[in-house]
Amino acid sequence: MKLLIVLTSHDKLGDTGKKTGFWLEEFTAPYYQFLDAGAELTLASPKGGQPPLDPKSDEKDAQTETTDRFRQDKNAQHALANTVKLAEVKVADFDAVFYPGGHGPLWDLAEDAHSLKLIEDFWAAGKPVAAVCHAPGVLRDVKQADGTPLVKGKRVTGFSNSEEDAVGLTDIVPFLVEDELKKNGGDYSKAADWRPYVITDGKLITGQNPASSASVAQALLKLLGGGEVNKQA
Repeated sequence: MKLLIVLTSHDKLGDTGKKTGFWLEEFTAPYYQFLDAGAELTLASPKGGQPPLDPKSDEKDAQTETTDRFRQDKNAQHALANTVKLAEVKVADFDAVFYPGGHGPLWDLAEDAHSLKLIEDFWAAGKPVAAVCHAPGVLRDVKQADGTPLVKGKRVTGFSNSEEDAVGLTDIVPFLVEDELKKNGGDYSKAADWRPYVITDGKLITGQNPASSASVAQALLKLLGGGEVNKQA
């Protein structure tokens, strides 16, 4: 089982002068779910090398067992510091693709031509596509073979408008994930703010927020026959 994890290379939170990037727990929880299931993992990003970490996800109250494990794991740290360039990735080499969130993907991966084609090629090949929190926003401009939005008519979730409002970034982000999924014809639903919520619709798996990251990974493993999904409300 070979899995591709695609991370952001974007580190600026709009015009605020603050930093952003990927959300640590949304990477570490799935990473170890996949690793412990025996998957061979490749990490990629638009620019390659070390992806920027959202500093808020490095604060004390955002830490979990998997973030603690990561800090003791030299192999994982090396893999993260040496992501391959997205342009060099070939869909034929992988069984599925997973996108962690954080605000960074809204700026680069949502518009990155290599990312868009990658997802379209995974989908055309019948291979699963999974994303959590803000990362379902990378599906915004992804099309199916007939030119219709990938999410059209599909059950999806992602970071909700109320959650974005709660973190005070509604007017900062380039777009709202919930709004764009709905705009493109997705059958969007959500749980209460910050509660785990994952939807699998065929080969498409989406999770609402950081609390959903492990369950998204479990759902992907189940789809690939490599694990059991944890039932959560």
